Amino acid sequence: MAQSSQPAQPTGGLSSIPALLQRNAEKFSNKAAYREKEFGIWQHWTWAETEKEIEALALGFINLGVNEGDFIAIIGRNRPYFYWAMVAAQSVGAIPVPLYQDASAEEMAYVLDHCGARFVVCEDQEQVDKVIDIQDDLHQFEHMIYVDPRGLRKYDHHQLHRFVDIQEQGRAAYYEFIEDLKERREKLTYDSTCVMLYTSGTTGKPKGVVLSNRNIVESAKNASTFDNLNEKDEILAYLPMGWVGDFIFSVGQAYWTGFCTNCPESADTMMTDLREIGPTYYFAPPRVFETQLTSVMIRMEDAGKMKKWMFDKAMGLAKRVGPAILDGKPVGLIDRLKYKLGDIFIYGPLKNTLGFSRVRVGYTAGEAIGPEIFEFYRSLGINLKQLYGQTEATVFITVQPDGEVRADTVGVPAPDVEIKIEDNGEIFYRSPGTFVEYYKNPESTASTKDPEGWVATGDAGFFEPESGHLRIIDRAKDVGKMSGGEMFAPKYVENKLKFYPDILEAVLFGNGKDKCMAFINIDLTAVGNWAERNNIAYSSYQELAQHPRVLDTIQSHVEVVNESVAQDAMLSGCQVHRFVILHKELDADDGEMTRTRKVRRVVVEEKFKDIIEALYDGSSEVSTVTEVTYEDGRKGSISATLQIRDAKVQPAQTQKVAAE
Repeated sequence: MAQSSQPAQPTGGLSSIPALLQRNAEKFSNKAAYREKEFGIWQHWTWAETEKEIEALALGFINLGVNEGDFIAIIGRNRPYFYWAMVAAQSVGAIPVPLYQDASAEEMAYVLDHCGARFVVCEDQEQVDKVIDIQDDLHQFEHMIYVDPRGLRKYDHHQLHRFVDIQEQGRAAYYEFIEDLKERREKLTYDSTCVMLYTSGTTGKPKGVVLSNRNIVESAKNASTFDNLNEKDEILAYLPMGWVGDFIFSVGQAYWTGFCTNCPESADTMMTDLREIGPTYYFAPPRVFETQLTSVMIRMEDAGKMKKWMFDKAMGLAKRVGPAILDGKPVGLIDRLKYKLGDIFIYGPLKNTLGFSRVRVGYTAGEAIGPEIFEFYRSLGINLKQLYGQTEATVFITVQPDGEVRADTVGVPAPDVEIKIEDNGEIFYRSPGTFVEYYKNPESTASTKDPEGWVATGDAGFFEPESGHLRIIDRAKDVGKMSGGEMFAPKYVENKLKFYPDILEAVLFGNGKDKCMAFINIDLTAVGNWAERNNIAYSSYQELAQHPRVLDTIQSHVEVVNESVAQDAMLSGCQVHRFVILHKELDADDGEMTRTRKVRRVVVEEKFKDIIEALYDGSSEVSTVTEVTYEDGRKGSISATLQIRDAKVQPAQTQKVAAE
């Protein structure tokens, strides 16, 4: 095993995010640092103005009694105020802890109690009410700061403060605390804690991942250099602030390069705001790209015959030559001319509609993206790439160099990242981004990171000998063997199924079994649009999901996927023999998914075990009762009788997995 390399040292004394802020306020003083759309109008703040806003808030924090080492929870959607709050917290030696804004009060209670947050910065009445509901269980909680005052005028304000008032108090106390602030800021080193982010809790309680300034700044610097990012780039910040991806892109890389972070007005206006901004650097998890593709396909189904024919012909050409043109590979002159015409009439307008006209570098990560979806975007000339990462790595483990982008690999080790594959196929890495520890959890820290800094990812994969690219098979704990010895890798098949616009989610079962079975969630938007076009009336998701024609359509998709899976000798045993369309969407509020939309397989298997049993015992239908959580937090239950369909499978080109 290789010895750990010497730790990286700060470049030019820039050892923290607040230090980068000071540099940017001088170097890029009049350049936009943040934009936010409010009431339909884009507001903007320069780097010099941003530095003053953050300074005022930091002074206000000191005035409020924030001590070095305190935890400050941040709860809200992507707004400049919350990014300022995180940097202000760092400036006074405190530790920001961004949370998922859609988390329930109980989920927030666990995080706030676990980190012992004394202070909370939140957005509006909804978040304030959540914290008030649980504050009796938060023994260290003292003060809450809110941005939006609507509905809060008659609340008790002894522990509740307006964001702007804290800033005004900070400005008023400038001469009293400015030296204090400078002293705290100058104490920050590469080893100081920069942020604490909680894992999504796929298999248990979320863990607090402690990331240092070294982790954030080095990862941001290396990734920005790799993709040639600079102060002229633009991003749209819309992903959950509690997720490491948003922090590294909207804080780490934004402060390293000096580029502008744009915040949409709301989730409902995100697509409109995306088109208006036209980011040059864009990141989205697979679910976002799947949703956008579904939207495109729905629109084309509603288009006239001629327009639909033109689109299909143009996309056929794009699929054949688009990725090669994007990568600078040889393509015939006639095809280049046809593609250019397609770009003028089809691809260009489509990219503009999606908001991708100016994207120079695009990434997807979080979980594997379906290869068909990936190739669709690249065929349009969008430089979409995959990266492989996790919270504990400060995102970056592998990246795809330009010209070496493929749907079936996640690229090569990111700059300064070392990777090794254990005999059982599990991937290990170490890098400047390797997390410090799990907060208050030395056992999990020791089981995840060894004394030499190697971190167990929990994923299984291998390096291709020819290209040196890493291929991810699946989560190591999810990869198994079927009773006949064939490899079971559910994510591979699930992603192929989710390529279809009318399939929102798929969950595959088969580990230790002789056959694979699947749960399907239909996409209500796509299937509902189809039903409207075909004059099919329905009163609920459940009724539409069990409509015979919907079942026929999904069955045809499953059988096409089976044909594709059968071509892979290693995974051909994973064909779906039987499936059921669930009567409800898998939901984070019901515990079936994480807040980052990852399926909690153990929960799903336990909750729907009666349906799984029916899939395997040959039943043609199953009656079930399921507990659900309504939007207002109340619990209820829904009953349903679900049809079970058989799907045609192809002769399997099985490849036995050697016993360990």
